[in-house]
Amino acid sequence: MVIESDDWGSIRMASPEAYNHFLKLGYPVDQCPYNRYDMLESNSDMEALYEVLDSVRDMKGRPAILTANSLVANPDFEKIEADNFVNYHYEILTETLKKYPNHDRVFELYHQGIENRLIKPQFHGREHLNVGRWMKALQQNDEYAKEAFRFNMFSVHPKHDSDNGLEYMEALDYDNEEQLSSFNQILEDGANIFKQLWGFTSASFIASCYIWPPEVEAILYDKGVKYLQGVVAHAVPKPGRRFEYRYKYHFQGQRNNYGQRHLVRNAFFEPSHTPQNDNVSNCMQRISIAFKWNKPVIISSHRLNYMGSLDPKNRERGLKELSELLKSIVSLWPDVEFMSSDELGDVMNGVEAR
Repeated sequence: MVIESDDWGSIRMASPEAYNHFLKLGYPVDQCPYNRYDMLESNSDMEALYEVLDSVRDMKGRPAILTANSLVANPDFEKIEADNFVNYHYEILTETLKKYPNHDRVFELYHQGIENRLIKPQFHGREHLNVGRWMKALQQNDEYAKEAFRFNMFSVHPKHDSDNGLEYMEALDYDNEEQLSSFNQILEDGANIFKQLWGFTSASFIASCYIWPPEVEAILYDKGVKYLQGVVAHAVPKPGRRFEYRYKYHFQGQRNNYGQRHLVRNAFFEPSHTPQNDNVSNCMQRISIAFKWNKPVIISSHRLNYMGSLDPKNRERGLKELSELLKSIVSLWPDVEFMSSDELGDVMNGVEAR
């Protein structure tokens, strides 16, 4: 069983003050769970999550492990503004963490989690941002992009008409050949920073918003990516047709032209999206189906479910339900094995599990 959790390291809502500011302006931030609950992971978020993951053991005596799909950089707002919005500048995660309260031990906690097999970062991209589209909006003085920029944010809009609801998060979507060709440098930079931060090469990758052109698979292969995380279908941009896609379907373990295997999520645990639902029972049903057919379980569970800087009750609810889910799993399937995404991919490739 694998838990894949996206968005770690990326900025989202900047602060409770920013949330209240945009709410007063009439932005529907309360209607989007990411804007309502998601913020850069804090010391308290990491510590509380580790406590839950460490509370259960699999058949080999190992704790639950979270595959933390990691963004390694964020925009450097100060430099972009000083450059009069002409050129894009980014900063690595460790620099971003210095600008947030209660985040001074996050990087250290990451490495503790890696050492104790509670968390395993994998590559989610350089930043969770469509650099080309965002910079164009800033250069054109888009009032909404500029208002978000004031708070060191990019992911908040008053309406979704112009951006298909993606809020510049679609990092590997593109409008022209120039943007497409920029992905080579972006992914190469990102993979290099990933290794610098975590001390190893990421064996797997998950594209932002499940959108990616096939051209990037060769780039990822060259950077050591052997496994492509995702859902049953991924969106392939149609050149010259903004926010229009064709969908490419995948099955568990399928190989592409480079021999990279697709890891397909087949269970979902997102209590911050559906607080009114019985998320534990719904996820357990999907797990049961997968195990019945002798398939590995890959659970999608985004970072926002465990974040408490904007609303501590969100973290409390998410971790309480995660604890219930994990305890139910080890009770019903005592022979379960907890793995990270790269470990599961290695098993598919015939490499003996550690």
